[in-house]
Amino acid sequence: MRSLSLGFSPCPNDTFIFYALIHGIVPAEGLAFHERLEDVETLNRLALEVALDVSKVSCHALGFLRDDYVLLRSGGALGRGCGPLVVTRGAASMAELRGKPIAVPGRYTTAALLLRLFDPSLDTLVHMPFHEIMGAVARGEVAAGVIIHESRFTFPEYGLSKLLDLGEWWEGETGCPIPLGGIVARRSLGREVVAAIDTALRESVAHARANPGVANGYIRAHSQEMSDEVCAAHIDLYVNDFSLQLGPEGEAAVITLLQRAEAARVIPRSTAPLFEVL
Repeated sequence: MRSLSLGFSPCPNDTFIFYALIHGIVPAEGLAFHERLEDVETLNRLALEVALDVSKVSCHALGFLRDDYVLLRSGGALGRGCGPLVVTRGAASMAELRGKPIAVPGRYTTAALLLRLFDPSLDTLVHMPFHEIMGAVARGEVAAGVIIHESRFTFPEYGLSKLLDLGEWWEGETGCPIPLGGIVARRSLGREVVAAIDTALRESVAHARANPGVANGYIRAHSQEMSDEVCAAHIDLYVNDFSLQLGPEGEAAVITLLQRAEAARVIPRSTAPLFEVL
């Protein structure tokens, strides 16, 4: 049995998706996985160090990882109506934020990339863990914040208002769903192992969707500060058909994001094939 390191976040959509894979419920062709649960920006940085065999990463970070990792076609976070939100306590327009501090949930997050693509002049960025952003905005420590994950559902509790839905902007700009994150595997694992991982991951997603209550204990163990209602809404929002298989529309969305990031000189250009091990 070959053991591989697998990084993903403690967010409900990830624990929901990976439960069957981690617990050996779905076959993985001689592979076993030991999980490492970290926030997405920590996972991004671990992948930049090539410290994990398989990992969830932001699609922004993917732009820096293509020489060492391939993108799998299953397990990612991509969809419509699920993009990052810019929230504020008082600003009336995005133009008012120019030159003012804006909190983002990490340098390599897709949230930070989308803000850069929307308006490069919004460049006074403060990087902080995603769960600290709403409090920082509410206290006036920053003028606005780009929020992700379950913060979409709880920001009104902090007295904040939505200024912009970056996912909605992206969909209107490109016609594509928003690619937030994906699962990558080290190229050095080889074509057969990478294919086996992708197949097993797809089976894990299918098992989760067919048996939605099975992973509840595992999910709740890693989301203790979240209500059951927010936890369920989180899964409903971020786990969809694209999680099972990107398909042509999902693949095109990822490629479009990377191309736009390259054109904006936010990520380096790469000739490495995104989905295939040579």
